[in-house]
Amino acid sequence: MNITKNLLFSALIASLSLTMYSCKTKKLAAKPAPAPVEKPVPVEEKKPAPAPEKAPEQPAPVEKPNFNLDNIQFEFNSFVLKTSSFSILDKAVAEMKKAPDTKFILNGHSSAEGTPEHNMQLSIDRANAVKSYFVNAGLKGDHFTIVGHGEKEPISTNNSEEGRILNRRTEIKVQN
Repeated sequence: MNITKNLLFSALIASLSLTMYSCKTKKLAAKPAPAPVEKPVPVEEKKPAPAPEKAPEQPAPVEKPNFNLDNIQFEFNSFVLKTSSFSILDKAVAEMKKAPDTKFILNGHSSAEGTPEHNMQLSIDRANAVKSYFVNAGLKGDHFTIVGHGEKEPISTNNSEEGRILNRRTEIKVQN
């Protein structure tokens, strides 16, 4: 009986060892604790500030063009512009661009030196030189009418060089 007891005892120990051994290898996976549920903090929704109301845009005041321009001067017996005339021409271009639909008459003149035919052609060439300047500055060529007056309409006497210099000119007039 002792043997039986010993066998039973051995079987019991073996069974316990096996159970313990198997328990040691079996690890219980711990279930993760559920994350604490946080109540969302109510966020106050900010609406963008309304844009300041713009006052209705008023068109910029249109500056009236000033067509009261000085005469454009030329060298003796030439339709080459005097360099002193460039500032007058540039001012004329700026004023003409303010009224792009306005049409102009370019009146060419000469002093009394030379034949009337030569002076007439010279006055036309002078008016065309001014027109070319304007067209090169971006103005429309069909807005200019060329008129040659030759020596017929002096603004000063042709008896002095000072007077003749003043007569070698092109005048700009608004076409009616």
